Amino acid sequence: MGFFDGLKMGIELLWNMLSAEPKFTISLIVIIVSSLVITYVIESIKENRLRKSGMLDVDKMKGRVFEEYLRVLLKLRGYSVTLTTATGDYGADLILTTKEKKKIIVQAKRYKNKVGIKSVQEVASAKSHYNADECWVITNSFYTEPARKLAVSNHVRLIDRKELMKWMLEDSKVTNDAAVE
Repeated sequence: MGFFDGLKMGIELLWNMLSAEPKFTISLIVIIVSSLVITYVIESIKENRLRKSGMLDVDKMKGRVFEEYLRVLLKLRGYSVTLTTATGDYGADLILTTKEKKKIIVQAKRYKNKVGIKSVQEVASAKSHYNADECWVITNSFYTEPARKLAVSNHVRLIDRKELMKWMLEDSKVTNDAAVE
């Protein structure tokens, strides 16, 4: 028996099963259509959130513009923010200060690909240079597994695309609510 004979026999068997049990056929169609509808709705919601957040604009930014964008975003979140020099920053792009005077250094990575271990190493070593209490890496992307592991052992907070988008949506809601009042 050849491939096409087996394929033909499989199609005939499927057809016989579907035509012999109409309830089974209708149930199968309902399940398939429901799955497609649910998938479409979920993807539409994700796409809408992406558009509303402004993340598509962030994806097009140059590195320094992304740092300046984060400066504004983090100010909206209640931090006092200083932008470091573009070169010779020792691994920190932003220096945050909380109301409680806690110092946090941030390395900003606007990447198309996943952020690797090097960024975690740089910000972890910059922590003592800046005498900071915490260190973060913020990206519009995601992190490699080695970067996540090193971040845990070095107490580096990683803010990825999902969390950044959440912040952006929260702050756009605050900004929009304030404009309405």
